[in-house]
Amino acid sequence: MNNIIEKALHVAGALTHDKIVTLLSLEDTKELFQAAYQLKCRYIGKKVSLRGLIEMGNVCSKDCFYCGIRKSNSNVKRYRLSEEDVIRMAKWCFEHDYGSVVLQSGEIESETNTEYVEHILRGIREFGGDTFGVTLCLGEQTEEVFRRWLEAGAHRYLLRIESSDPSIYAKIHPANHLYTRRVECLRILKRLGYQTGSGVMIGLPGQTLDDLAYDIEFFREMDLDMIGMGPYLPHADTPLGANIAMTPEYTNRQLQLGLKMIAVTRLYLHDVNIAATTALQALDDTGREQGIQAGANVIMPNVTDVEYRRSYQLYPNKPCLDENAAKCRNCLNWRMLSIGEKIIWGERGDSPHYFKKRK
Repeated sequence: MNNIIEKALHVAGALTHDKIVTLLSLEDTKELFQAAYQLKCRYIGKKVSLRGLIEMGNVCSKDCFYCGIRKSNSNVKRYRLSEEDVIRMAKWCFEHDYGSVVLQSGEIESETNTEYVEHILRGIREFGGDTFGVTLCLGEQTEEVFRRWLEAGAHRYLLRIESSDPSIYAKIHPANHLYTRRVECLRILKRLGYQTGSGVMIGLPGQTLDDLAYDIEFFREMDLDMIGMGPYLPHADTPLGANIAMTPEYTNRQLQLGLKMIAVTRLYLHDVNIAATTALQALDDTGREQGIQAGANVIMPNVTDVEYRRSYQLYPNKPCLDENAAKCRNCLNWRMLSIGEKIIWGERGDSPHYFKKRK
């Protein structure tokens, strides 16, 4: 194992498919996590970037079989924030030195939605200029819409593939949700010049370590700049999660697999941004800290007004539903200091990989 990890530490992309599977199957992960953290420190330092997460609305045109805000879920109270409220929340982040925000919502394709996002981006640009990072997580759109949002002030775009295997993708989505369109959107985003990110759900029913290894290889093939992935958490109001029990054994297995995916992705890709997602914290109170120690370098605290958070639950047990943004900021600072990490205040925290490609 020392030889496999040692080679991965020195050469990006050095792991073969079989070696990736071997690392993902490890029971004793101490050496793996230490090596991934060492690489994270080499490229990023003992530093963590913040992305203030603003959940703009839970209206969605998609009907994904795993998602709590899917179109067919009648148990969800739907909402959509006003442009003024989104800009206010983003400005709070700017004034409190977050350096960056993520604007997330259900997937909507319409001229009304396109203009809504454009107005918000221009409003953020008025106070943040180009020094304040804006990531969009708004699903599939046309090339024209992606271009308009880029011109209005967006810098990064996260579009999760959920699974790089077309057959798995088909099992977790309705027939009219096309894998090929998802991939083509990623290619368009890269071509337009976005810092482009994607990610997968980890531990899906029937998913194998081989499948996850192919997911990691997909990240490299697409030459992505940032990775946002997390353990699959079954939601009772969805077709995929209705009959899956969140036992302690299931929870621990999902957490460990999620951490191993972070570590192996870091060893394979080296200089990308990798998020320690809130799904990790939903499985364990210290999940995000463990994610950082396994090689992640980005955290995305929720800064949405508390009154809306219970209506935006993609998965169960979502943390910090009642914790306001100011309290969350102080808590995060303490949590990162407790593991020897320092939050990068007031900086965008761009992907080193993105700028290396542009030299």
